[in-house]
Amino acid sequence: MSGSGVSRGLELLRSLPRVSLANLRPNPGAKKRERRRGRGRYGGRKCGRGHKGERQRGNRPRLGFEGGQTPFYLAIPKYGFNEGHSLRRQYQPLSLQRLQYLIDLGRVDPSQPIDLTQLTNARGVTVQPLKRDYGVQLVEEGADIFAAKVNIEVQRASELAIAAIEKNGGVVTTSFYDPRSLEILIKPVVFFLRGKPIPKRMLPPEDLVRYYTDPRNRGYLADPSKVAEARLELAKKYGYVLPDITKDELFKMLSARKDPRQIFFGLAPGWIVNLADKKILKPTDENLLKYYSS
Repeated sequence: MSGSGVSRGLELLRSLPRVSLANLRPNPGAKKRERRRGRGRYGGRKCGRGHKGERQRGNRPRLGFEGGQTPFYLAIPKYGFNEGHSLRRQYQPLSLQRLQYLIDLGRVDPSQPIDLTQLTNARGVTVQPLKRDYGVQLVEEGADIFAAKVNIEVQRASELAIAAIEKNGGVVTTSFYDPRSLEILIKPVVFFLRGKPIPKRMLPPEDLVRYYTDPRNRGYLADPSKVAEARLELAKKYGYVLPDITKDELFKMLSARKDPRQIFFGLAPGWIVNLADKKILKPTDENLLKYYSS
């Protein structure tokens, strides 16, 4: 746009009134006049509701009523197919395509370890512990376009998603968070404002121990030597050369791990974060140190 066009545009903006509720109105023809049913030329007989009955009189039966016959929910007997369905753990899906999108926008920093705090602050995923959410599950959608080198911690991950990240020289770790720790992790500022010490993360329940001790799942309780072997096996299975992260310039970031009892990167259990004074208070009492030790 030329300089004269810019000046004319600015001059026009100066002369136009400011946008407010007083001068906002819909475009011409966008709104049609409401048809007043039962008023002469707009349909004065049945008003568009048909002939007699519940539908015309607005006295419809409740949801699930089947006209007097035995309804479906009473006719079909109970069986244990869905037993405990309200207690099952749920994991919100996070695709590699979505993760790459967040990195490209700059909402997730790949030069730092990524956990639920980063993902929720970037609006990449919504986790609700009160609705039986236990974290996120990394899925393989977008594995062919994923090109970032990341150190990411999730709660579950598919095999192809793990392969796509490790092919680029990244690291995946699956770890368990109890509902209390999960609430603190996704809303750290709310917790820090309470002035309470960071609690210890709980260990996984008995039925999840097998998953988080399996090196094929990159569990955080697995033997590191077996995890290295599982990385090589996965590279042979999918036919790619596994990069040596020990020679990478980001090795310190890629090798960062949380303690099994730790919630935040760089913050140990028992510490108090004072946001007002920008200080971290650490316990000195021997009994507290023994309690908060892993």
